[in-house]
Amino acid sequence: MRFGLQTTTALSEIPLLVTLVVGGLPLLFDLLKKLVKREFGSDLLGGVSIITSVLLGEYLAGSIIVLMLSGGEALESYALRSASSVLAALAKRMPSVAHRKRGSEIADVELTDVVVGDTLVLYPHDICPVDGEVMEGHGVMDESYLTGEPFQITKTAGSTVISGAINGESALTIRTTQVAADSRYAKIVRVMQESESKRPQLQRLGDQLGAFYTPVALAVAILAWAISGDSLRFLAVLVIATPCPLLLAIPIAIIGSISLCARRAIIVKSPVVLEQIAGCRTAIFDKTGTLTYGEPKLTEQVIASGFQQKETLTLVASLERYSKHPLAGAILDAANAEAIHLPEATEVGERPGQGLVGMVSGRTVQITSRNKLLSQDIAGADQLPTVAGGLECVVVIDGSYAAMYRFRDAPRAESRSFVKHLGPKHAFTRVMLVSGDRDSEVRYLAEKVGITEIFAEQSPEQKLALVRAETAKAKTLYVGDGINDAPAMMAATVGMSIGQNSDVTAEAAGVVVMDNSLEKVDEFMHISRRMRTIALQSAVGGMALSMIGMGFAATGYLSPVMGSITQEVIDVAAVLNALRAALPPKVIHDL
Repeated sequence: MRFGLQTTTALSEIPLLVTLVVGGLPLLFDLLKKLVKREFGSDLLGGVSIITSVLLGEYLAGSIIVLMLSGGEALESYALRSASSVLAALAKRMPSVAHRKRGSEIADVELTDVVVGDTLVLYPHDICPVDGEVMEGHGVMDESYLTGEPFQITKTAGSTVISGAINGESALTIRTTQVAADSRYAKIVRVMQESESKRPQLQRLGDQLGAFYTPVALAVAILAWAISGDSLRFLAVLVIATPCPLLLAIPIAIIGSISLCARRAIIVKSPVVLEQIAGCRTAIFDKTGTLTYGEPKLTEQVIASGFQQKETLTLVASLERYSKHPLAGAILDAANAEAIHLPEATEVGERPGQGLVGMVSGRTVQITSRNKLLSQDIAGADQLPTVAGGLECVVVIDGSYAAMYRFRDAPRAESRSFVKHLGPKHAFTRVMLVSGDRDSEVRYLAEKVGITEIFAEQSPEQKLALVRAETAKAKTLYVGDGINDAPAMMAATVGMSIGQNSDVTAEAAGVVVMDNSLEKVDEFMHISRRMRTIALQSAVGGMALSMIGMGFAATGYLSPVMGSITQEVIDVAAVLNALRAALPPKVIHDL
């Protein structure tokens, strides 16, 4: 208006006055409420700057400060939406109905009416409404929104499906294993909403920085005015010191990291753990299902003389296909690992006192126990090895002792490398194994994964007491999966639940790793460490730049208007840097 329309100065200042009244008064009112509550944040500088600019007639500088403060709030809203975009996009696409099949009829029903055991049909390109198991059909599903893995996952009869996954070109019939409210997607949304509403300790660190920074800025501004006698220098220092949008970088980094974790199937229930994990020095692990797979694996095949390992396994696995014994799956897994073709078994039965018996390729195969074998007159029984740890079964072929199979809850493939890297990569000084299992089994696992400090046959009460004692000495990380781990998780500095075996454990944990993988535990540590680095870079780095600008303003090299523009540039740079926390790094684990 002043330069384009050649209006008078008084007329051209009307838009500035409107901005100050309409935008500035609400901001000043909010600041006044904070002062009444004795909340002296860094945005106090903005309020003082607005008032000073009006008193000195610097309406343009005051208007820029109003736009800076209100723009900072808008930027925060945008950043939070951007950081949560994956879940927000998924939420909009989730279906409200499911196609339930009963008999030969298919009807659309409300998602809330679906119960466990219902048969549902997923049409091509449908979004899976609940967790379930495929009954019929063969196709692929896109689970990238939920797992972060950019692959099409093959689905066939027996495969598990998760809510939120996008079906491919083929129709699938599934059996519901979780109602919608308990399915993976619903859990992610719930904990994300809880996480965003909590103020973590790192946010309070931002408040502490602001409380230190505000009096320093005021002191510099007053000193510049006193030495120069120019009140405009007081205003110039204040406007470049106003760091309200800058301190938004900390919560933006936190929310971005929570979002990144969610995309990696890691649910951060308590954002405080993102800061605390970096200070943990004692790692405490449960055994079964945490460092192990939680199911028996065939770990040793002791073959008697006169028999061949592969031939024996072929015969045994062929028979075990018809067994519901817990060890049958371990034997079949071993056969599949060796790509063994399994012939048909006939005359399969479980005779009293003999175990599982059948005919395979013309040979009689019997799978029994040590005691049952010794109670029979079996040739070659003298070759039976001595009792060892774990579970075992005995194989008899054509009436002669053929093999002893031993089973243990085997360690995960990544357990040893994970335990070994905790010290050099994450500064842990102690690693402990705590379990309710037998001492022999705990020692076996400890030796396999490289842990020397073990506590076996521990009750939940004993685990709780141990974790409390260790947490009193140093910050602790507790990782478990069973219900008996819940009290210990709550007592630890950071409790992590691995897998989806127990809702009770998931409620007690600060972090829930949805997949049964220690690699995800390592990913969480890396994301947390990166979040803290980015948050402090944004806050401290931005303040340092502001203090440099304060020096120029105090010596008269920056006017109030130039100071406010410079501060806006600094604040935007800091917030954009904080948004990096939502982006996956090139290296997210080091296993």
